[in-house]
Amino acid sequence: MQLRMVVSGRVQGVGFRYAALDEAQGLGLKGWVRNLPSGEVEIVAEGREDVLKMLVAWAHSGPRASRVSTVHEEWSQFSGQFAEFRIR
Repeated sequence: MQLRMVVSGRVQGVGFRYAALDEAQGLGLKGWVRNLPSGEVEIVAEGREDVLKMLVAWAHSGPRASRVSTVHEEWSQFSGQFAEFRIR
């Protein structure tokens, strides 16, 4: 499965992307994370649905310094286009 999340709140300038990178790599997921001009963070990840749900659960809290207000999820089919998980 592929999952796209947009995470809102205090999520930029608090190490959210690096923490998401660590979490996703630790879960064996492929994809990327980036800051958006809107102040949100976008995550696109591929892997097994049960593992992606673990990333969703993590995203609702994020790293200690963050304050997540919402997590918008969009699920789609696996594309196989990613070789690793990285920061964009």
